[in-house]
Parts: sequence; structure tokens; C-alpha cells
Amino acid sequence: MASKSSSMESPIHTKTLLSLFFIFFFFFFIHSSEACHPVDKEALLQFKTKIISDPSKLLQSWNISSDCCSSWEGVACDSSKRVVNLSRPGLVSGNDFIFDTYMIGTLSPYLGNLSNLQLLDLSDVKELKGPIPPEFGKLSHLTLLFLNSNKLTGSIPVTFKSLVRLKKLYLGDNLISGTVPASVYGSWKSLSELGLSGNRLVSSIPGTIGNLVLLTILDLHGNNFSGSIPARIGKLKNLKYLDLSENQITGSLPYSIGELSALELLYLNRNRISGSIPPSISGLSSLQFCRLSENRLTGNLPASIVKLLKIQRLILENNRLTGELPPTIGHLRTLTDIFFSNNHFTGKIPSGFGNLENLQTLDLSRNLLSGPIPDQLAKLQNLQSLDLSFNPLRLVSIPKWFTKLKLFRLVLANTGIKGQLPSWLSSSSLSTLDLSSNALTGKLPYWIGNMTNLSFLNMSNNGFLSSIPIEFKNLSLLMDLDLHSNKFTGNLNTIFAKETHDPLGHYNSIDVSNNMFVGPIDVNIGDRPAMTNIRSLVLSHNPLGGQLPKSLGKLSELQILELAGNGLSGNIPTELGDAKELTTILLSKNKLSGAIPEKLLELTMLQKFNVSGNRLSGRIPPHKINIPVSAFLGNPGLCGSPLPPCKKS
Repeated sequence: MASKSSSMESPIHTKTLLSLFFIFFFFFFIHSSEACHPVDKEALLQFKTKIISDPSKLLQSWNISSDCCSSWEGVACDSSKRVVNLSRPGLVSGNDFIFDTYMIGTLSPYLGNLSNLQLLDLSDVKELKGPIPPEFGKLSHLTLLFLNSNKLTGSIPVTFKSLVRLKKLYLGDNLISGTVPASVYGSWKSLSELGLSGNRLVSSIPGTIGNLVLLTILDLHGNNFSGSIPARIGKLKNLKYLDLSENQITGSLPYSIGELSALELLYLNRNRISGSIPPSISGLSSLQFCRLSENRLTGNLPASIVKLLKIQRLILENNRLTGELPPTIGHLRTLTDIFFSNNHFTGKIPSGFGNLENLQTLDLSRNLLSGPIPDQLAKLQNLQSLDLSFNPLRLVSIPKWFTKLKLFRLVLANTGIKGQLPSWLSSSSLSTLDLSSNALTGKLPYWIGNMTNLSFLNMSNNGFLSSIPIEFKNLSLLMDLDLHSNKFTGNLNTIFAKETHDPLGHYNSIDVSNNMFVGPIDVNIGDRPAMTNIRSLVLSHNPLGGQLPKSLGKLSELQILELAGNGLSGNIPTELGDAKELTTILLSKNKLSGAIPEKLLELTMLQKFNVSGNRLSGRIPPHKINIPVSAFLGNPGLCGSPLPPCKKS
């Protein structure tokens, strides 16, 4: 029985062993098939070795003992376990928050061995330095390459011409220099998005750019591209976004620009483009945003502009455009913003502008436009900002129909306004009011205190003759005040003691120079809540008298201090040197005495310093900045560089 029993157990035992073997083999096979390709794993580990600092722990999961396909964050593989995606961007989203991360290091040439790679995204890692390895040209399956927002240097490798499957390429916001070889442009036939902005690239834009017929986005702004825009740009029929701004581009706008019927955004600002705007611009039937500002464009604005039926923002400022404004602009009902400042436009403002029902900004400043302002503009109920300054409008008064507008910003500097401020301003909701360089007279009215939305007020270069009304203190949002060159009298304390509406209403700048204000300057000026953030304080040429307050040193943001010709006496307080951000100190033509505090000339940000025409004495403290002799003249008691040396006692 025993032997029978043994003989019966043997095959069962064998079957068990075989089952265990097959189970082990199956799991081994599955496990081994999950492991990523050793060439890919080595390439990724070599990349990791080039990262000298990873404080955000973007590569923490990249462990030699684990599988890069299943365990490494930012790595994805295909069914054959080859790496196809490598994505470790510096902006990571999760749990509804975006986390800003970074790494420090260089790009490893071993990444060129990821022969199946389709996506490489190391954008915004911020501290990737050094060149782009030419080995990246071996990534023949690459369709998406994002290396933007780093500190990469060197040139774009000529081997990039092998990246024939590339659809999106972004290398912007780096330190890449050199040229983009024409052969590289010519080989990217599959490219739909190209972003090379914010680098140091040079040379002209080659005609071969016209071969990239699938392009929808072309962003080359912020480089040093020169030459003219190639006529073959018109071949890019799918282009929606074209930004060539902030380069050195010359020549005229090619007639073929009008063939870009899909174009929605055109930015060519801050170049050296000359000539006229071609009438073919009418072909840009999809255009919404057009920015041609800061160029050398001449001639009339073509009437064909009426065909831009989707245009929203039209920015042509800082050119040399002439002629009258075409009335046809009034048909562009989609317009929200018109910026035509600083050209040579003549004639009257077309009444048809009143039909631009969606218009929010109208800036026609610094032209040669004549009045009157058409009252049809009263229909612009969405208008928020109106700037007609520095035009020979000869307004005499601000039209009464302005009360129908709901403006936040009104700028009518140098437009011929005379007389007193109209009282209807008191009930306006203006945030910015600039009526400078006119012939306004009389008092600054008490109702100015009702304009509680004001954050910017400029009444300079007029003929106001009054003190500052006590109601001025109610302007709790006011941050910038310019009253220079009037005949204001009384004390400045009303200005300094103004109320605030935290965190708003703290001054950025005050300029009340060239008036008749009297002092002394408030000794607690540096402790006043409205003054805590001030950067520019200009009080020059007022008969203030008194002494320089020590509390000025508490103004920690102060950069510009101008107190020339104020009749100030006493010593320059050492405490002024506590205002560490000071770049400009002008104290000339006063009656200041004593020595120049050493602390003042030790200020690291100081660029301009002038104490001429005072009664100062003693040795000029040593200083690193170059201060001219003229800045110390008129102080008989001063000696030492740059004045003659002090006499030995």
C-alpha cells in the first residue's frame, strides 16, 4: 500500500512543481516586460546626474532600482516599453493649485538616445543652463519640444533640421544666440507652433519661413532679428498669431501681409518698420488684435481698414502717420481700444467714432487734431479712458456733455482749457484726471474732496491761486499728485496728512515744485500714513523755510528727494541716510550749514547729489560715485575732492 501511495503522489508533486514553475515564469516574464529599455533608463539617469540641485524634488522618484516606465514621475512609455514622453515642467498643477518649481543643471546629450521620444517638456525649470546638445537632432520621432523659460545658451543646433516630425517648438525666454539656419526653417514642414521669443537671436527672417505652411503660431518677439519681413510670409495661410515685436526689423510692410486671412493677432511693435500701411491690410478679415506701434510708419491710414470687421484693439501709437482719421473707422463696431497717440494726424475727430459702442479706450493724444470734440462721443457708454491731450483742440472749456460719460480716466492736458474747474467733476467717478498745461485759474475748489475715486491727479502748469482746501484730506485713494508750476499758497501739511484706504492711498509721487507754498515742512512727515510708500518727493522752489525733518529718513521707499531753492536752514540730518533707496538728493540753493553727513554719500543707490549754493563747511566725505564739482560749488567752507584739498590745521 505504501508503495502504491508513493507512486500515486509522485505525478501530483511533479504537476505542482510544474505549476509553480509556470507561475514563476509568467510573473518573471510580466515583470521583465514591464521594465523600460536599458538605453532609455541610462539616458534618463545620465540626465539626472547633470541636475546639480533639485529642491522641488522633480526627479526624486527616478531611482535606479525601480522601473522608469511605471514608477518615475514625468515619464511615459509605449507598449514596447520605450520612453515616449518626458515631462518635468517647472509649473506643476495639482489640487486646484499651481506650484512653481525649479531645477539647476544642464541638458545631457544622452537624452538624444531616447529614440522613440515624442514629447520633451522641460519648460520653466528656470535654471537649466548651457547649450542645447546637438544630439537632440537624433530624436526623429519628436513632435513636441518645450525648453522655454530657462537660461539656455549657445545657438539652435543645425541638427534640428532632422526633427521633421516636430509640430510644436518653444525655446523662448532663454539666452540663446546666433542665427536660425535657413535649412532648419525649411525642414520643419510639420510645424504648427514656433516660439523663439525673448532670446538673443540675430540675422534676418529667411524666405524659407514661407515653407512652414501649417504654422498657426509664430512668435519671434524680443530678439535682434533684422532685415525686412519676407514677402513669402503671405504663404502662411493658417497663421493665427504673428508676433515679431521688439526686434530690429526694417523695410516696409509687405503687400502679401494681407493674404493672412486667418490671422487673429499681429504684433510688429518696437521695430524700425517704415513706409505706409498697405491697403491690402483689408485682407486680414479675422484680425482682432493689431499692434504696429513704435515704428516709423508714414502716410495715411488706409480707408480699407473698414474691412477689419473683427478688430478689437488697434494700436498705432508712436509712428509718423499723417492725414485725417478715416471716418470709416466708425463702422468697426467690435473695436474696444484705439491707441493712435504721437502721430501727425490732422483734421477733426470723426463724428462716426460715436458709433463705436464697445469702445473702452480712445487715445488720440499728441497729434495735430483740431476741435471741437464731436458730441456724438456722448453715446460711448462703455468708454472708460479718454486721452485727447496735446492736440490744438482750443477747447476753452470741457464740454458739458462729458457728464454723460462714465469715464475712469480723463486726460485733456494742453488742449486750450481756460477758466475754473467745472463743478460737474465733483460727481464724477474719475480715477485719473490730468488737466495739466492749460490756462486754468482760480481756486482749487473745496469739492475736490468729493472726488474720492481719484488715484492720479495732475493740475500742473496752470494758474491756480489758492491754498489746498481741507477737504483734500478725503482723497483716500490718491497715490500720485502733480501740482507743479502754479501759484498755490499756504501749507503743505494738508497734502501730507491725507487719509488712506489701506492698502491703497499711499503716495507714490508728489510734485508741488514752483509754487508759493510756505513751511516749515511737517517734522512728522516720515510718520504720516500717506507717506510710507512714497518714491518721489519734489518740493523745490517754494519759500518753505525751516529745517529738514529728521523723519524723512523713515521713508524707506524714497528714491527721489528734490528740495532745491526752498530757503531751508540748519544742518542736513544724518538720519536722511537711513532712506536706503535714495538715488537722487537735490538740496541746492538753500541756507543749509554744517557738514555733509558721511552716511549720505555712502548710500549704495545714489546717482545724483547736489548741495551747491548753501553754507556747508568741512571736508566732503569720501564717495564712490562720480559727483561733479558743480554739485558742491557755492559753499565757501567746503573742501576735499572734487573741490580743492582741505588746508592742514
